[in-house]
Amino acid sequence: MAYQYDFDINLVERAQAGDDRAREDLLRRLEPMLRAFFIKRIGLKPAVDDLVQNTMLRVHGGLEALKDPQRLKAFAMKAALFELHDLYRGRYGPKESLYDPEHPPEHAHRTDAPAGIVVDLERALSILTPRARRILELREYGYRYQEIAEMVGTSEAAIKMQVKRAFEKMRNVFTATLIAGLLYGAFLG
Repeated sequence: MAYQYDFDINLVERAQAGDDRAREDLLRRLEPMLRAFFIKRIGLKPAVDDLVQNTMLRVHGGLEALKDPQRLKAFAMKAALFELHDLYRGRYGPKESLYDPEHPPEHAHRTDAPAGIVVDLERALSILTPRARRILELREYGYRYQEIAEMVGTSEAAIKMQVKRAFEKMRNVFTATLIAGLLYGAFLG
């Protein structure tokens, strides 16, 4: 079945004006085009549904700011491209490996660190404020700075600064731990 990907300007304008039915109709018409775009690039993978949904959220959120209703297709495809970039950056990948606690994998207990130099990430994170830890956690889960700012109730610039400061604090802890470990190893050796 071939899909027509041109959009009625009147429909786009009604959707921009706040007509919920027009917006739903518009997004429903965008869905096959977006799905085809992602399938062509990554194949039939479970991430396609997430990519389509997130692209439609981007379009929904930015529809009122679209200045030229004739550019809806280009606007939607740019949003799809951003989502594809996020996929390639690892945003849609699994963030942690789960395993049976009764049968952990071999690498779960192994460390490649030199003797005496093991970094306790929980201890390093404990120097941060609860707010900074939450922001880093949200960032690790793949949320964008703008999304985190909305969740936390502050500006995007403030979130970026908080992340920068948190990484600086943690870098200082890691450096101190490394130096202490090296000195301890030299003392024993």
